[in-house]
Amino acid sequence: MVSHAANADYHSVQQAIDALPAEGGDVRIAPGIYREKVKISKSRVHLSGTGSKAENTVIVYGDGAINVGGTARSATLDATGDDVRLENVTIQNDYALNPANPPSQAVALSLTGDRGVVTRVRLLGAQDTLFAGKGPNGRMSRQYFSNCYIEGHVDFVFGNAKAWFRKCELHGIANQAVVFTAQSKAAPDEDSGYVFDHCTLSADPAARDIALGRPWRPYATVVFLSTKIDAQVIPEGWREWDRGKTNNLSTSYYAEYRSFGIGTNPSGREPYSHQLTDGEAAKWLLTAFFAGATDWLPAEPYRWKTKQR
Repeated sequence: MVSHAANADYHSVQQAIDALPAEGGDVRIAPGIYREKVKISKSRVHLSGTGSKAENTVIVYGDGAINVGGTARSATLDATGDDVRLENVTIQNDYALNPANPPSQAVALSLTGDRGVVTRVRLLGAQDTLFAGKGPNGRMSRQYFSNCYIEGHVDFVFGNAKAWFRKCELHGIANQAVVFTAQSKAAPDEDSGYVFDHCTLSADPAARDIALGRPWRPYATVVFLSTKIDAQVIPEGWREWDRGKTNNLSTSYYAEYRSFGIGTNPSGREPYSHQLTDGEAAKWLLTAFFAGATDWLPAEPYRWKTKQR
């Protein structure tokens, strides 16, 4: 158990992870604020907060890419091991909260191991909050997020993992631009993409120029299934990576199925994007998305169906 109590087994999350055997194990964290950077390189590590809700247990640090030599190095929690489980905690990068800091990418969670499962976790940041990406040399990274809350502004869910988000809320904080996703599939045959299933997109009233996503790489792939768009996104929904300079929308795959809420605009979306039929949406079912290899996923009663909200 990790705790601030004098008689605790460990007083930092990293100490507890380092003490685990090579085959991994459980790390339980008592409620409190733990100001530290955490690295999980071992496989089969299950990190969970013991409080009644994720807000009770906070892992926070404040590195920005500008002062640590790159975006990847800024992560508060960096999980590279396979079969990592994160549950019932808050992971925060508070770099942007210091008004003395210049604008910079600042990652809260970097997840690049395979078969990662993140459940009831709050991810707080500004630009580049969650890096859901592949491992070194393009190694496969399948990821599953359930009932999470993710907040930020520009490109705050980004990377090239094969990631599924179930009943998560993405919240844009006040900023001159908010872009929910920056997926980075780089080649037509790359096994990469993001699917958001029955999620909610929201934004602070002061947020401006809100977009569903922009393609970080030419074949960016993002699909929203029965998602509530509770934010005033731009009518076209999707935007170019660098307006007037790049032309990635024509080769990306951006799609919605039965979106609802104030930000919907099915007839006026970006011409290269897709409004899916029932049959087309079925191709993005959880089991189809992970090609039937779902034994690593948690057992949950909820199953997605077409024509369901």
